[in-house]
Amino acid sequence: MATATEKPPLNSFKFMRRRVFNRAFAAIYTTAISALLYHHALTLQLILQQSKTLVNISISITMLIADFLLAFMWFTRQSFRMNPLVREVIPENLEKVIFRENFPTLDIFICTADPFKEPPLTVVNTALSVMAYDYPTDKISVYVSDDGGSQLTLFAFMEAAEFGRHWLPFCRENNIMERCPDAYFRSNCSADSEMQNIKMMYESMKIRVESVMEKGKVADEYMTSEQEHEAFRKWTQGFTRQQHPSVIQVLLESCKDKDIRGNSMPNLIYLSREKSKASPHHFKAGALNTLLRVSAVFSNAPVILTQDCDMFSNDPWTPHRVLCFLVDHLNWPNLGYIQFPQIFHGLNKADTYGSEYKYLFQIHPLGMDGLKGPNYVGSGCFFRRRIFFGGPESFVQPEIPELSPDYVVKQPIKSEEILKLANRVAGCNYENHSNWGSKIGFKYGSLVEDYYTGYRLLCEGWQSIFCDPKRPAFLGDIPITLNDVLSQNKRWCVGLLEVVFSKYNPFTYGVKAMGLEALCFGHYSFWPFWSIPITIYAFLPQLTLLNNISIFPKVSDPWFFLYAFLFIGAHVQHCLEFILGKSTFERWWNDQRMWLIKGPTSFLFGTIEYLSKLLGIPTPGFHVTSKVVDDEQGKRYDQGIFEFGVFSPMFVLLAVASTISLIAFLGGLLEILIREGNLDALFIQLFIAGFVVLNSLPIYEAMFLRADKGKMPTKITVISAFIAFSLCIVGSFIVKM
Repeated sequence: MATATEKPPLNSFKFMRRRVFNRAFAAIYTTAISALLYHHALTLQLILQQSKTLVNISISITMLIADFLLAFMWFTRQSFRMNPLVREVIPENLEKVIFRENFPTLDIFICTADPFKEPPLTVVNTALSVMAYDYPTDKISVYVSDDGGSQLTLFAFMEAAEFGRHWLPFCRENNIMERCPDAYFRSNCSADSEMQNIKMMYESMKIRVESVMEKGKVADEYMTSEQEHEAFRKWTQGFTRQQHPSVIQVLLESCKDKDIRGNSMPNLIYLSREKSKASPHHFKAGALNTLLRVSAVFSNAPVILTQDCDMFSNDPWTPHRVLCFLVDHLNWPNLGYIQFPQIFHGLNKADTYGSEYKYLFQIHPLGMDGLKGPNYVGSGCFFRRRIFFGGPESFVQPEIPELSPDYVVKQPIKSEEILKLANRVAGCNYENHSNWGSKIGFKYGSLVEDYYTGYRLLCEGWQSIFCDPKRPAFLGDIPITLNDVLSQNKRWCVGLLEVVFSKYNPFTYGVKAMGLEALCFGHYSFWPFWSIPITIYAFLPQLTLLNNISIFPKVSDPWFFLYAFLFIGAHVQHCLEFILGKSTFERWWNDQRMWLIKGPTSFLFGTIEYLSKLLGIPTPGFHVTSKVVDDEQGKRYDQGIFEFGVFSPMFVLLAVASTISLIAFLGGLLEILIREGNLDALFIQLFIAGFVVLNSLPIYEAMFLRADKGKMPTKITVISAFIAFSLCIVGSFIVKM
């Protein structure tokens, strides 16, 4: 028991026992990789000595490149496995260390960009879930950044502000854990009158918002006060999402607005920053920096939570868990942020598209936490405001004192002076000739602003912590079509390459600043380079198999066992980490399948798009991932059926690779079984083709067997079949030269 002078513990950690196995296996596997590269060198030397054709030399060099890149990516991945740890928090002790009235204020940032891809009701549910935290409501300020500049979103939040007066006390009085209204009503069918009344209010709000969405504008009939009329007058005829003045609307003011029980409501502020086609807006990073400035003017809380619009709170005690680290100043003097994992609801049993991102959001952060800390992943992250103003030992002063993290706001948030300053710092030209985006705030220079910002902050000397409680702190939505999954991944690849080819490359700049952890960031930044070995293995072994050319050791050759060990060892370790991470074999299988699919699609096309940008060739640009769920698509997803449905160049190459593997596998079997070909020499190539065929079964089904709207478009099937057969013919001609 703690004495009067002793503070009870708030958190603890322990290193995972698997790190010993990881290190031992890494040593063995490194030896095997060294032997593989040695074998490649011997093979290439032998080919050159025997004066074989240019084709043989090219094949040998190409396979060397593929295996070298696979080895490089494996090597960087080991940094996650060297020192993984797990943490526990004891929130029950928090109020024994700090009184509730002394809890720090909390600013919450929620970003949205398109009301038709990110429905306002989804954003509203996210906001209500965090407004209902088990935390002093007068210490919470929720800021909604609407980069789409939509009056529909503002209307939805006006409705939410009224509903919140009933919802927040309902949650408190009934000690509800699921404080996202939509999630709560979906999982509770109680006949309790109070619950039914609050549900009717929610449904009424929902009908009004959906009605406005259908009309595409807020008609006068939906405005109930002159204040609301005044707010919507800013949407003039010349108002567009690319060109408009700033819109700041204080929907709830904590010191004035009360819930139905007379308790203070949190501050709720809607913000759409000024935009001009003549000024760069820097996408989400720009929106977050505007939120940093506007929130500094209004509330300037020392703690900031950033949330994706579809990532709602699933645990009202989450801020308490955060404070278990933040109030522990002695152990964490340079602590900059606490990252929670992104967990997703609505995943089907098999996680068809690997949307859980088990490694990115749950496994790898454990390894990074044992070094300097996990990366920022864009949502579910609590920051100290001070972190955005230089390193722990090198404070960068903002251009006006009101934006400094230690500035104390003294005026009401609706005062004319405060609103005037807020609109000023939300201006599209405010950042000109300033440190915003470089030394202050979220960093500019990459489409993956979360990865890039977290990386730069850790390089500056800050530390971070990964907090993964048993009950997920947040739950989010997932894309349920393959095109959306690949498009999202392609966008990430473009942003990652922007970091690779900048002066902040993790292998040059990062290694000096953070040592081993730089390899973790390097592994992520080189994701697009997976496209090279995966694409090579998707075509070259198959085309040589069709022409009865062996490019791997025979089964009777001792070198064969090296290849077998490398393949089996990597896959078994990968699978074990999934299972130990409380996942399933089926989900692991789909995760590795999606890795293969992304190779010749999003990884490759992301690389092409980045190179096109460098050359000044027009590219599709940034697209918001749709959170709207079509009923038929939802049914197919629940059944684990792949959703194609649209024409995409990425699908063409994917279908070509799958078709060639099928042709090669069937052709190889025919050669061995009917013509008594050399199985000993061609076994590895036949195995690779068969492995791709096994992973491609959903693709063949979509190309040849399905008739629903989610099948592979006929145009893609025809084009890919033509290209595949053409490549087989051309490949046969080339290898026989």
